[in-house]
Amino acid sequence: MKIVIAPDAFKESLTAKEVAQAIQTGFTRVFPEAEFELIPMADGGEGTVQSLIDGTGGHLQKASVISPLALPTEAIWGLSGDKKLAMIEMSAASGLHLVPTDRRNPLYTTSFGTGELIKAALNAGVESILLGIGGSATNDAGVGMLQALGAKFINKSGKEIGFGGLELLNINHIDLSQLDPRLQQVQIEVACDVTNPLCGKNGASAVFGPQKGATPSMVKQLDQALSHFAGIVQTQYHLNIADRSGSGAAGGMGAGLQLLPNVQLKSGVEIVIGATQLAKKVQTADLVITGEGRMDAQSIAGKTPIGVANVAKQFGKPVIAIVGCLSDDYSLVYQHGIDAVFPIIRQLGSLEQTLSQGQENLVSSAENIARLWKICSQFPK
Repeated sequence: MKIVIAPDAFKESLTAKEVAQAIQTGFTRVFPEAEFELIPMADGGEGTVQSLIDGTGGHLQKASVISPLALPTEAIWGLSGDKKLAMIEMSAASGLHLVPTDRRNPLYTTSFGTGELIKAALNAGVESILLGIGGSATNDAGVGMLQALGAKFINKSGKEIGFGGLELLNINHIDLSQLDPRLQQVQIEVACDVTNPLCGKNGASAVFGPQKGATPSMVKQLDQALSHFAGIVQTQYHLNIADRSGSGAAGGMGAGLQLLPNVQLKSGVEIVIGATQLAKKVQTADLVITGEGRMDAQSIAGKTPIGVANVAKQFGKPVIAIVGCLSDDYSLVYQHGIDAVFPIIRQLGSLEQTLSQGQENLVSSAENIARLWKICSQFPK
């Protein structure tokens, strides 16, 4: 039996590689002779750089940047083996994990550090940049990132606005004349993990704001700020960034990136699927296992498990998802190639306790699923 294990990370608990290893440990207890192929996946968020470094023979680099709270921090990025491609995760510089739970407030967090990572790549002389924009702590439409690259966002008093999503309400004029000129010579491919628009009930603020610390009143303020920003862009540049698929990714970073030259927004998981040659490996598998930290209705909008399932179904392979937990609306994934879903949390505890027990719970759940699979495999086809 060959089992392909291709999960995303369990955010703030286990990396994609650790998730895959834990699932293998549980399955090995029941199928010790099985052949396992572990393919840590990503969809533009955390883990994307490592997945692509593995696929290109590249190396990790380090850069000093500022965090979402405008504090000094060190972030990693990837450089391909031929030094022509930079691989950047927004989350490395502007990720939710960099903000303590009690300080999460997207009214004030900035994506400036992501722009600093792009500048580090430009300093390395790359020809192209792959930017994964999942896992952000921000809701500033990438304005902080653009500021780091030389863009100016001017208020009615003629001064540059400050950091944070709320500051977008103060934009009166956008000046892109001082953008780093090297951006004209570089292709930027953006790996989006969602397809949401910028504003509205399915937009960045309403859907993703709460997980970044936004209260209902903050969500309204942030949505108004993003709408105001989009209106300024439309007026000045005749560019509709509000409705394009993926504009709402990473707190609107998908929208802000459209102000840069030579930018293409693509499905993050599709990029990683290609780089890891997932289809070739799934083709000879008997079972495909995927997973993520929480499975819900958002999972069908470009997330890793559905991307993996789509590849598996091209070859008629069964797909099981092992996840940290479920939302009430998770059953939508059954219409998109997932055959069964198993959450790993066995008992309700504090968030800290649940995160610390991720590996133990995952191994236990994988073993139970393996036992079920063993029973099913005994039935004649």
